Amino acid sequence: MKPLGDRRHHYWLAQRMAQLTQTDLVAAREAAALSQKDWAEMVERCRGCDWEAGCGRWQAQQALADSPAENAPEDCANQARFAQLKTALEVQE
Repeated sequence: MKPLGDRRHHYWLAQRMAQLTQTDLVAAREAAALSQKDWAEMVERCRGCDWEAGCGRWQAQQALADSPAENAPEDCANQARFAQLKTALEVQE
């Protein structure tokens, strides 16, 4: 089992992934689609992800892109959770 990554670093990776995929974490929290426990689990899942270097590169590329990414890449450990949150928020609208 590989050691988990730095919690603060992965918090910001997950936060940035949400921004780059236009996943509104504040709205998800307000809509009760994302609890504090859920967010902590997402950060922990990120800490255990093997794709950290690729994630950083992907995020850097997306920051320079003309249009935002529709979804987190499949290699992201939280890809499915980000997609669920976006769907939950779309249903709320």
